[in-house]
Amino acid sequence: MIMIITVIIIGILGLIIGSFLNVVVYRLKKGGEIVWRRSYCPKCEHSLNYRDLVPLFSFLYMGGKCRYCHSAISWQYPLVELTTAIIFILGYLKYLYPSSILEGNATDQLLVYVTFLIFSSFLLIIFVYDLKHYLILDKVTIPALIVALVLNYWLGMPLLNLILAAVVVAGFFLLQFIVSAGKWIGGGDIRLGLVMGVMLGWPKVLVALFLAYILGAVLGLSLIALKKKQWHSQLPFGTFLSLATVITLLYGEGLLAWYLSSI
Repeated sequence: MIMIITVIIIGILGLIIGSFLNVVVYRLKKGGEIVWRRSYCPKCEHSLNYRDLVPLFSFLYMGGKCRYCHSAISWQYPLVELTTAIIFILGYLKYLYPSSILEGNATDQLLVYVTFLIFSSFLLIIFVYDLKHYLILDKVTIPALIVALVLNYWLGMPLLNLILAAVVVAGFFLLQFIVSAGKWIGGGDIRLGLVMGVMLGWPKVLVALFLAYILGAVLGLSLIALKKKQWHSQLPFGTFLSLATVITLLYGEGLLAWYLSSI
């Protein structure tokens, strides 16, 4: 019973944080104050009432339309809120579920979980923004890089390990950038490689890199088969990199152990 209540509370927290991440993504593109300005409809710019701001449920209650101008609300908003809630719950099951706490110090596990929430929030912003605008912003990756480096070092990960992981992945992307004259990969991907390295460390960052290319290939070939994309079409690679990093944060040890045991 306690576990169910805890999962519900964490899910609600995830919905709230997901709603905030939607605001961040929107205002990063449009400009303006992210934290202090009241939320408003992106179509009619009417300030939203508290009834309009209940994550997920307001969207469902209003039928996916603005209460004031009746314009359709993008499905991005409830999907990001729900996805954030799911990721937060999965993180709880990995880092704070009783069986996980028994494996180590409860306080340390809580700090690791909070770190996971911070990392996944940054990655969700990168995921959505790159998916929508085909761009990875330095104003997101640079703070994420600094925060990840400080938090992981504070949690006891060797600094050289984090630097090695960051340099290897960013260097791999830089090499592709040079060879292709920027056609295969962008500068934002290189900086995201640094972020992946300091979030995951060595060798888990290789798991994320492998997953990102697999996810990109599967989706790309599927879109080509459905005639939604062509062979030369651009895909937002930062979306796959950020998704793969979240998956690796959750399941990287198991995936790495499975791979090593199979070779």
